[in-house]
Order: sequence, then C-alpha cells, then structure tokens
Amino acid sequence: MKLVAVTACPVGIAHTYMAAEKLQQAAKQLGVEIKVETHGSIGVENALTDEDIAAADGVILAADKEVGKDRFVGKRVLECSVAEAIRRPEELIQMFVRGEVPVYQPEAGPKVASGIPGKEAAVTRQAAPGKNPVYRLLMNGVSYMIPFVVVGGLLIALSLGIGGQPTEKGLAVPEDSFWYPLLKVGEAAFMFMVPILSGFIAFSIADRPGLAPGMIGGYIAANGSFYGSEAGAGFIGGILAGFLAGYLAKWIKSLNVPKMIQPIMPILIIPLATSVLVALILIYVLGAPIANVMSGLTELLKNMQGSSKVLLAAVLGAMIAFDMGGPVNKVAFLFGAAMIAEGHPHIMGALAAAICTPPLGMGLATLLARNKYVNEEREAGKAALAMGLVGITEGAIPFAAADPLRVIPSIMVGSMVASVIAMLSNVTDNVPHGGPIVALFGAVGNVPMFFVAIAVGTVVTALLVNLLKKPVA
Repeated sequence: MKLVAVTACPVGIAHTYMAAEKLQQAAKQLGVEIKVETHGSIGVENALTDEDIAAADGVILAADKEVGKDRFVGKRVLECSVAEAIRRPEELIQMFVRGEVPVYQPEAGPKVASGIPGKEAAVTRQAAPGKNPVYRLLMNGVSYMIPFVVVGGLLIALSLGIGGQPTEKGLAVPEDSFWYPLLKVGEAAFMFMVPILSGFIAFSIADRPGLAPGMIGGYIAANGSFYGSEAGAGFIGGILAGFLAGYLAKWIKSLNVPKMIQPIMPILIIPLATSVLVALILIYVLGAPIANVMSGLTELLKNMQGSSKVLLAAVLGAMIAFDMGGPVNKVAFLFGAAMIAEGHPHIMGALAAAICTPPLGMGLATLLARNKYVNEEREAGKAALAMGLVGITEGAIPFAAADPLRVIPSIMVGSMVASVIAMLSNVTDNVPHGGPIVALFGAVGNVPMFFVAIAVGTVVTALLVNLLKKPVA
C-alpha cells in the first residue's frame, strides 16, 4: 500500500513536523509506503507531485489550517487534526488497510473520517475535526503577522534605545542620525502588521480571492483617517475586517454566474466586489461609531481629572492595554500627553508604567511557563521583552490576537496595577512616552517607584495569563 499525507499546524513550527515524523514511523512499522508533504513556517517542503498522488491508495490530511483538497478528488481522503496524527498515527493508517476511508468527491459534499474508527463527520473547507474553526482562522493570520511585529518592534526598539533623544513631543531619533532610517524601516514593518493579519485571515477563509480584500480592509481598519478618527480600529478592527472580507468573498464565490464570467471571477470580480463592500462597511457603518466612541472616551477622561486618583489610573491603565496601540490606547496616551502641557505630568507617569507592562508581562509569561506557548510565541516573547523596555505596547499583540479572551483581560489587569501604583507614588513623566527607557533619559520623577510599578504590573500580568492558559498540545 502507498499513502501520501499533508501536515500543517497554524504556526507551522513544531507540530507540523512532529506529525510528519509520527506518520512516517508508523508507516514503516506497518510496512506501508508513505510520502509526507509539510506546510511549515518556511513554506511547503517535500511537495507531492501529480505522480505521487496518482500512485497513492489514500491521502491523510493532518491539517489545522487550509491546505487545499482539490488535487485529491477521486482519492480516499482521511482528514484529521495534527494532534490526532501525533497521538494515533498507526490507527489512521490502519483505517486505509481496512477500507474504512471514503472517496473524496466535493460535488457530493464529502464525508471524511474524524480519525476515530467507526465515526465520520462532515468537514467544511474551514473546519477540521476537533478544532475551533475561528481559532484556526485567527491563528493563520497571527502566524503571518508575527514576523512583522518582531522585525518592526526590534528595529524601533534598537533605534530608540541607542539613538533616541527626549523631546517635547516624546522620544525621537534625530533625522541626521544613523538610526533614523532603521527607525523608519521598523515603522514601515509595523504599518504592515494589521493588513497582514486581516489578509491572511481572509485568505484562510476564501483562499486567494480573499487576500487582497482582507489586506485592504485591514489597512482601512488601522488608518483612522478614512473615518475621521485620530487612531484607527487597531488589531481588533483588523480581525473584524479579515473575517468580514473572507466570508464576503466566500459568499460571492458561491454565486452562480454565466460561464463566460467564471474565468475572471477569482482575479477580478471577487476581489473587486469584496474590497468595495468591505471598505464601505468599515468607513460608513463601523467607522463613524468608532470615531464617536473615541471622542466620548476623551471627554470622559477630562471629566475624571477631579475624581479619585485610583479610579483615573485604573481606567487609563485598562485603556492602554485593551487594544495595544489601537484607538482606545491612543485616546489614553494623547490625554496623558496633553496633561503634561497643563502641568499634570503625574498622569503621564502612570501611563508610562502601564504602556510597557503588556509586552514585558507576556515576555515574562513565556519564560515562566514555556509549555503553555508554541515555539513561535516563545520567540515572540523574547522580542516583546525588548519592545517593552522602550515602551512599545504592540509587542503583546501576537499573544492577544491568538488568545484574546485570556490575554487581553490579563494585560489589562497588569497595566491597571502598574498605573495605580505609579499614580499613588506620584511618579511623573515629562516626556510623552513610556517604558524604562524614559527613566534613563531623566524624564521620570520618583524613579524607584516607577520601576516598582512596572515590576509589579509585569509579574501580575505573567502570573494571571499563565493561570488562565492551558498547556499546548
């Protein structure tokens, strides 16, 4: 018997290759010939040829992301999660030996085995058995976004850390400095972050026709100038844009059109129509409410100046961490910057402690509980530590995008703790920037308590998120 297989996990590092190795070992023990194609973070390796597929008696698709099944029409296809291929590879291969795997025929709405003998399940293009499809689609976007966050964040961190100088408008790198071009390159990488996230979420839903609309929608979501806001909708808006573009493109693909139009559907009609619809929805339906909410938050903060210091600090800390550089974060930051000019640097002092807590906390979390993060997240954790030192809150975005329900509340609590401690200790900051780096430039008053606030907030974030997270498979 000859089999072929495809393995692919969302981040494309460890589990992709573990599943391939397990299938190869099991096939060797059972006397079955097998060739495994891997879809890792560096691309497709050991690709299956048309001859390989034609000669195969069956196909194992151990994938937690879209890998394309059209080339396997007419073959016996067993679709399962990567975890199943790692845990029970012999059992999957034995199902082919016993003839329990049905032939894949997309026109008939194919049934593929769940990986458990005697059970079958209908599997859509997006959903794999035993996996949350929303999580899988989200992780597909996150895995492509992480390199942009890491490269951009580290370039900005190095530029500000080595070549930065405090100014009235914040920490800046002089234009005649060697580090200025690298700073601009880092900012350019950051600019791509949200569009890449959106684009590849849409791609995982609708394949190539969804990529352009997803990236365009992500750019609009991240650029508030489209709907009259100083800050865009951030990565949360990018996620929304990605799902919106993906499902709109998928719906348009399903429409019956004349045969003469079918050839240009994937390259012209679907991307164009989807892009226009997504842009109109983001600008005219979602954009105006976002701008109104931002204006309301600004007024709320202005009215809170005479209220309890603890309450104001807690609100500011929560806003800073909520969307990590998005519109809510920007409202709090701009409010703090304005208060410096009005003689209230203690508000910026509280913000300066809160700004760096999310990336430092997530970086520490990956060091304390490595078993709760995949390899790619551990590497992102190291970069997050560097970004946190120079006050780049966006270093925590890859973690929040992958697991928002656990990460966002954790980093919000950590930033609130740091902000409250700094406010009660009367920490001041005369530069509109955050992180330990501002203390090195002499912009911070009561430096010891500034570092205490950051340290406590960082530890609270790391412990809380690790308490909520479960070990990875």
